[in-house]
Amino acid sequence: MTNLPAKPAGGKIFALGDLRPRLAEGVFVAPGSVLIGDVAIGEGSSIWFNCTLRADVEAIRIGARSNVQDGSVVHADPGAPTVIGDDVLVGHMAMLHGCTIADGGFVGMGATLLNGSTVESDGMLGAGALLTGGKTVGAGELWAGRPAKFVRTLSEAQIAEMRQGAMRYAENARRYLRDLRPL
Repeated sequence: MTNLPAKPAGGKIFALGDLRPRLAEGVFVAPGSVLIGDVAIGEGSSIWFNCTLRADVEAIRIGARSNVQDGSVVHADPGAPTVIGDDVLVGHMAMLHGCTIADGGFVGMGATLLNGSTVESDGMLGAGALLTGGKTVGAGELWAGRPAKFVRTLSEAQIAEMRQGAMRYAENARRYLRDLRPL
């Protein structure tokens, strides 16, 4: 990981004391986004427009080829870091707080995850859902509602579609790194 690119694609990146964001090769941080403190982002991941990742009291870790989509907020509490694995899709306007999303997990638009909650590999938290503290969306499961509850097991086709979505976002991030410029 590199230490601190100046302003990747226009996002704002701030150290807070000794806490410094670290970005791997090929990370896209869109204009309007803010990264503060102990944030580490893996290769080929993307943080889209107007997101806030504030790691001032605990770490935020994001794996490779994952994306946090427009308007999302990521934070944590002491003893409750936010950990996002590889190839994760986080939908627009999501709120992630002190939670874990394993490799291949999916968080729908407007969903909220509270401290100690988990989405396991290939699990899906539906749009607008609220996953309360300590709850776990199992591998290959769909949970929805406020509060979220188990709905059903995802099909192999649905899991493959989520994986394709992560790949599309990684490709789009490469495109933005290459072609985005102000007029």
